[in-house]
Amino acid sequence: MFLRALSLLLVTTLAAFTAEPVPTFHGSIEKLDPALDGLIAPDAKIEVLASGFNWSEGPVWRDGGLVFSDVPENTVFGWKEGDTAAKVVLKPSGSLSGDGQGSNGLQVDAQGNLILCQHGERRIARLEKDGTFTSLADHYEGKRFNSPNDLVIAKSGAIFFTDPPYGLKKGEAPELKQHGIYSVTPAGKVSLVISDIRFPNGIALSPDQKTLYIAVSDPKDTRVMAYDLQEDGTAKNGRVFFNAQPLKSPARKGGCDGMKVDTHGNIWTTGPGGVLIIGKDGKHLGSILTGQATANCAFGGADRSTLYITADMFLLRVKTLAKGL
Repeated sequence: MFLRALSLLLVTTLAAFTAEPVPTFHGSIEKLDPALDGLIAPDAKIEVLASGFNWSEGPVWRDGGLVFSDVPENTVFGWKEGDTAAKVVLKPSGSLSGDGQGSNGLQVDAQGNLILCQHGERRIARLEKDGTFTSLADHYEGKRFNSPNDLVIAKSGAIFFTDPPYGLKKGEAPELKQHGIYSVTPAGKVSLVISDIRFPNGIALSPDQKTLYIAVSDPKDTRVMAYDLQEDGTAKNGRVFFNAQPLKSPARKGGCDGMKVDTHGNIWTTGPGGVLIIGKDGKHLGSILTGQATANCAFGGADRSTLYITADMFLLRVKTLAKGL
């Protein structure tokens, strides 16, 4: 094992909504296996694009730029190449009354619509062209969701999403006993896919759509689970794909949260210390060490060969040799 320290490129010194200077950022890329060189070039840099966010989350590439959530600020921000700051593109994003948490995970459907996990509204919603929201899923068996957290859209158009209780208001009791993983079809049918995980968080599909990955942010057992996804949308054969708990230390903050998969089936999941790069065989190839509790990541750019990272108050990126799905 050895640590490959990389220089950092500061792209901007101010976020669009703060007059405070960007704090000093220290990061590095750790190579644990030679296979990492096929995914990240040896001279790759961690770039700071913007800072000053309360808790950045849910990045997704859309319309030639990145959009991402600031959950406590109830805001979706946008950033494009050439911008000197991130800009507000949607507010409120997840609590229409303004007294709850904003959006968390974001995705873009086949029609280019922004799909949001809305903590405050406790639902999955679609942003319409007129700026209104259409609820796609807000109840299961007559009970409201806890606070949908992250989502992935299958080729069939079905949306799979996680529902931990993180976005519930203080004193607000959950209506559902489980921290479920659900699916909703384009026709609106909601199904409970997995019911026995506490604190499910990030979610992703393998390139062949046959494996469903769940990042579990349980502070006592943070890990990535894998399930065989059946043609009828059910999941079987749950197993631990990667145990990240041993990586936790005072110097490596955070747990398994958001994740993405590249075209070769490697998993890029946030975890202790930053972003963990896990081979499709479950081997830990290396980590992008941000020094921050790191929430999520997404591939973007014209050829999807740039990894954008939301790490606490920072928006970061790393150019990659791997390409996202």
